Amino acid sequence: MQKRKLGNSNLEVSAVGLGCMGMSFSYGPPKDKQEMTSLLRAAVERGVTFFDTAEVYGPYTNEELVGEALAPFYGQVVIATKFGFKLNPDGSPGWQGLDSRPAHIKQVAEESLKRLKVDVIDLLYQHRVDPNVPIEDVAGAVKELIQAGKVKHFGLSEAGVQTIRRAHAVQPVTALQSEYSLWTRTPEKEVIPTLEELGIGFVPYSPLGKGFLTGKMDAQTTFDSSDFRSTLPRFTPEALKANQALIDLLGTIGKRKKATPAQIALAWLLARKPWIVPIPGTTKLHRLDENIGAVAVELTPDDLRDIESAATKITVHGARYPEKLEQLTGR
Repeated sequence: MQKRKLGNSNLEVSAVGLGCMGMSFSYGPPKDKQEMTSLLRAAVERGVTFFDTAEVYGPYTNEELVGEALAPFYGQVVIATKFGFKLNPDGSPGWQGLDSRPAHIKQVAEESLKRLKVDVIDLLYQHRVDPNVPIEDVAGAVKELIQAGKVKHFGLSEAGVQTIRRAHAVQPVTALQSEYSLWTRTPEKEVIPTLEELGIGFVPYSPLGKGFLTGKMDAQTTFDSSDFRSTLPRFTPEALKANQALIDLLGTIGKRKKATPAQIALAWLLARKPWIVPIPGTTKLHRLDENIGAVAVELTPDDLRDIESAATKITVHGARYPEKLEQLTGR
């Protein structure tokens, strides 16, 4: 597996990471713990060294799963987790709002350390920007955790350019994690140039468009009520039908390269910048192998030009989140 460095930091990770959320949360009922443990360990055996979780996934159960599964590989893998939500006191799924007060950040970090079974958190992200807490205070709290030896690197998720700059001035930001793929290209306008200028790595989540870019969905695809895609405007039958043009494009390039649509979608991201590390999530071993296989797909300048000229003619239908969740992004 090729390695990449996240920006100017010395944080080196596998070129493709593994998003672990769907193992416990959001995409239907939680998956079998033993099966997911095997999958996480299979990822390590295949050279994946970058794993992404958060306290809100479950809540708590995803961190526990990842911590337990990866305990034998302590020191060989990089585990990223996140703070920033005010969770339900009874531990039920969901959250009551945002909470990035410094005292809360420190409390969450202590609890995450225990669940992850580690002495230090490799990368700690603010999950969503909290408008009630100055970002300087957030960065300052993480800086103190870094000075105390409890955290190695600071990250932001779905933050806007001004927030990134202000945070970075207090504590260098190692990585920004935001949605980015061929069907969510918002970061290209302002965010990616800012990351390049400041030397910050980029970790695209949902690099396969929450499964859509695998080419395995059409207008007939239905989602269980426990699958959060059932609430997303972009996954209505009308939007799924309208957005098939993107799948056709990936399929065409895939035939040329003897690769799957998912592999082309990931290879496209990898070709954008050498400091971009996508974290596709999966609960299936054959999908894990497929995603890892994207690292070997080399898109030529001609391939990239063809994708670009075709993609610019395709209008993506449907918002990526309902309005309430969309408001939490880009602050």
